[in-house]
Amino acid sequence: MREDKIKTLLSKGVEEVIKRDSLEKKLRSGRKLRIKYGADPSAPDLHLGHSVCLWKLKEFQDLGHQVVFIIGDFTGLVGDPSGRDKTRPALSKEEIEKNAKTYFEQAGKILDIKKIEIVKNSQWFSKMDLAEFLKLAGQFTLARIIERDDFSQRLKKGIDIGFHETIYPLLQAYDSIMVRADVEVGGRDQKFNLLAGRELQKKMGRAEQDLMLFPLLIGTDGKKKMSKSLGNYIGLTESANEQYGKIMSISDDLIFHYFELCTRLSQGEIKELKKETDLGRLSFRHAKARLAKEIIALYHGAAVAQKAEKEFDKIFKNKELPSEMSEIIITDKIIPILDLLVKTKLAPSKSEAKRLVEQGGVKIDNQIIKDWRVEVQIKNGMIIQVGKRNFSRLKL
Repeated sequence: MREDKIKTLLSKGVEEVIKRDSLEKKLRSGRKLRIKYGADPSAPDLHLGHSVCLWKLKEFQDLGHQVVFIIGDFTGLVGDPSGRDKTRPALSKEEIEKNAKTYFEQAGKILDIKKIEIVKNSQWFSKMDLAEFLKLAGQFTLARIIERDDFSQRLKKGIDIGFHETIYPLLQAYDSIMVRADVEVGGRDQKFNLLAGRELQKKMGRAEQDLMLFPLLIGTDGKKKMSKSLGNYIGLTESANEQYGKIMSISDDLIFHYFELCTRLSQGEIKELKKETDLGRLSFRHAKARLAKEIIALYHGAAVAQKAEKEFDKIFKNKELPSEMSEIIITDKIIPILDLLVKTKLAPSKSEAKRLVEQGGVKIDNQIIKDWRVEVQIKNGMIIQVGKRNFSRLKL
């Protein structure tokens, strides 16, 4: 059983292991390993993209290893440049503290928080004097730092690189020294930073950490990695109905990308599902519905996932109104459609409301509104729909 868990740990959803032979040996040694995971709490909400690393940390936990969670309250003041084409805005200490608290409340949906060792890297960096920092900085060369792809691309485009950004890999590397990391996990966009940890450990005469890197989860737009700022995310704390609708909206070619990275199904089960789909014995729609239920069950429970499926089918297959919808009081008897959409918060601005109307995305009592200049005569109980999933009932 333990051997099966180790095999799954090293393969499912994993893009690269550095060094695999070393990590396998450590895992089979029976020694309790220290698994490092760092997070700069730059945003308060976690999404499925974050869950990829968190579920792998859970596998390490289940094998009895010690997860060491580093809150980057100091490095968050610098901002991780990984994958960025411009300088990341620095966060205040207050923002970092607030985001960190929310982060762990959500991470607790996956990890056993009570068993995690949590440290803040301000514990050592705030005490480091200039002489110590200069000695540390001397372990890396500028040529080595600007090798990283995001920096080299910015230099080619003439985009500024803040000097403080160049020290970020060094700071993250030093975290590995301070927590005595045996293994560090992260997305593939973190490879440079994680390798810097190995390099610094070697230079300081420490055992080098092994690395586990993961693919970046593609967002619901099917193009870029999942990100709240891009609006292509599925939040861990979103309602089951919202999660279900978003998962059903992803393109067919992403189904097994999500199965691999976001579900707890075994590789054998996923392979069988893909085979059934490729042979046409299982439709893409049914495969996607299975995916949605598997994911939602992890965060809301199987019964809620089943209920979300029925609600989705009710709206999209049977063309019925949702069982529940928000009720909004409107005091105006007659109101321009753009003002109505903004007032009901179904559109963030009049320009966005106009775009929605022009694209045929607004219905009132199941009738498409075609003219953004129209004025709506409000009736008690009127149903307004924006897009496929947003419904509100108006009350006078």
